[in-house]
Amino acid sequence: MRCLVSGSTGSESRARDPEVLLLAPDLESAWDAFVKSHPEGTFFHLAGWREVLRRAFGHRTHYLVALAGGEVRGVLPLAEVKSLFFGHSLVSTPFCVYGGIVAADETAKAALEARACALARELGVDHLEMRNRRRQHPDWPVKDLYVTFRKAIDADSEKNLLAIPRKQRAMVRKGIQKGLRSEIDARPDRHYAMYSESLRNLGTPVFSKRYLEILQDVFGEDCEILTVIHEAAPVASVLSFYFRDEVLPYYGGGTLAARSVSGNDFMYWSVMERAREGGRRLFDYGRSKRGTGSFDFKTYWGFEPEPLYYEYFLVKRREMPNLSPTNPKYEAMIRIWRKLPIALTRLLGPPVAKHLG
Repeated sequence: MRCLVSGSTGSESRARDPEVLLLAPDLESAWDAFVKSHPEGTFFHLAGWREVLRRAFGHRTHYLVALAGGEVRGVLPLAEVKSLFFGHSLVSTPFCVYGGIVAADETAKAALEARACALARELGVDHLEMRNRRRQHPDWPVKDLYVTFRKAIDADSEKNLLAIPRKQRAMVRKGIQKGLRSEIDARPDRHYAMYSESLRNLGTPVFSKRYLEILQDVFGEDCEILTVIHEAAPVASVLSFYFRDEVLPYYGGGTLAARSVSGNDFMYWSVMERAREGGRRLFDYGRSKRGTGSFDFKTYWGFEPEPLYYEYFLVKRREMPNLSPTNPKYEAMIRIWRKLPIALTRLLGPPVAKHLG
């Protein structure tokens, strides 16, 4: 396993090498413009995540930008996650599906990678983790656990509905027949109540509601909460992100009542319809672990899984970390968590969840 070394032997080549700096406030607009213009840029590369991670979780951030002639040539968002129980890591980017280096050329990429590896050693972390949509470091250990699901949205609503396999399409129609409707929430109160209940049922610690409030504050109209109503009662809710022509339904959950009225299927259909009406052309169903109910649900909708490459530069560790709920060492903890009162999980969850990004 190695890290690329930035720089050249000739003085003329070195003069053209980009300078890697920590992101300063006056460069945030240029950072975001670069991310939005680059084909490999994602919502999770935006500079706003630095503020989110600091305010919501207190994580120390190291946002690296490669500059050449005053121009942004590459970016790498990094955050330090430190826990006595889960270890010490440098991640691009915690709580996000995608991350890693976005660069205009190989020189900028090499400079950012070299600085990231050096930073990981300086900080004394266990490992550096890069969350990529394509393989970037063939000689680094890679985790083959997560996949993502992305599919085009047609401008024709009926074509989108017919693209959903018959069984799940029937569930969407059932929700429509049951009189379900969707509303946009200005605050995360209703969403958090349902989402935290869903995570408790899965045995997963939930983060604080404050995190959702900060997401709304930082990303504004690009962070939207849609809640599904049945007979005046909320049954399902999802927080979605908008980026370029994409919609990313990211944090979704529902009550037990949602199952009998197909609330979750109707919810995602409503998100797709709202995105289509707004001119969006890609539906990103987000990350799932192989072999889980979430994975199956998305394939039932006709989405094809695309592998994600979570790559590791090991510093103090000798092998990749495994903080997944599928890890057998967490089985007992998950069983106990599922039995706890929801109110208690909302109290105990955030101090744990902040380290599970």
